[in-house]
Amino acid sequence: MLSVNIAGIKMKTPVMTASGTFGFGLEYSDFVDLNQVGAVVVKGTTLAPRAGNSGCRIAETPAGMLNSIGLENPGVETLIEDIMPKLAKYDVPVIVNISGNTVEEYGELAARLDNAGVAGLEVNISCPNVKQGGIAFGTCPDSAAQVVRSVKRNTGLPVIVKLSPNVGDVALMARAVEDAGADAISLINTLLGMAIDVRSWKPVLGNIVGGFSGPAVKPVAVRMVWQVAKAVKVPVIGMGGIMTAEDAVEFLLAGASAVAVGTANFVNPYAAVEVAAGIQEYLAARGLKQVSELVGKVNLG
Repeated sequence: MLSVNIAGIKMKTPVMTASGTFGFGLEYSDFVDLNQVGAVVVKGTTLAPRAGNSGCRIAETPAGMLNSIGLENPGVETLIEDIMPKLAKYDVPVIVNISGNTVEEYGELAARLDNAGVAGLEVNISCPNVKQGGIAFGTCPDSAAQVVRSVKRNTGLPVIVKLSPNVGDVALMARAVEDAGADAISLINTLLGMAIDVRSWKPVLGNIVGGFSGPAVKPVAVRMVWQVAKAVKVPVIGMGGIMTAEDAVEFLLAGASAVAVGTANFVNPYAAVEVAAGIQEYLAARGLKQVSELVGKVNLG
């Protein structure tokens, strides 16, 4: 009833874990059976190890949180040599979120991961393009397309492109990456936010601004998923503030073929499994046989 196939990635449930909120999956294995998760999307991976940002990196907000972790990770070689063999013990697809500062870095990451036992790549195009003055790849259709083409040239794995919400026309971005060869599209990445300490008058985050996520962003995310699902033919993976099965069903009705649970993992390590169970109950209560019967079925009449 719950199984889905997203661009060739076969999953037992339509509920994935969002990158950056579930570590490498292993950190949660004492709490939740990874075999019951649709797919584990590991934290953002770069060519070289990164220490991340200094100062305060997490701040709570009403109905959400800000983060400015700065892509702290041990680098792709450690992922391949040390982490992937441990994840291979579980019957769950592993999708690697990749981040680069140049088009060439994305291509090299894709090549190194091509035979590393991963099920697919999620391309984070919210990163700054150092060759273009730091503007994010994901805010320019041409730059985003260049990244996708570079990744596709270097891998036979399914390529999921993760879109930023910090753009004027998200459907335009979606069509650009689809035309460049994306096999699926995920959205939304975090919104850009800021918090100020009214006692010190200083920014709360060491990086001043950070990614805003959690329940407060869900209406924005649902709207963007709906827009993108109408604009492209490839599968869409929806995320942004999913805390419950009903939240997930909203995304499915908007046009997502699968969903990812993110910030909820910080307060409930069982969130992905519980959301999947809730979707199953929702389907059964309505006499539906499979998830696809919900996809894009929002009633606009």
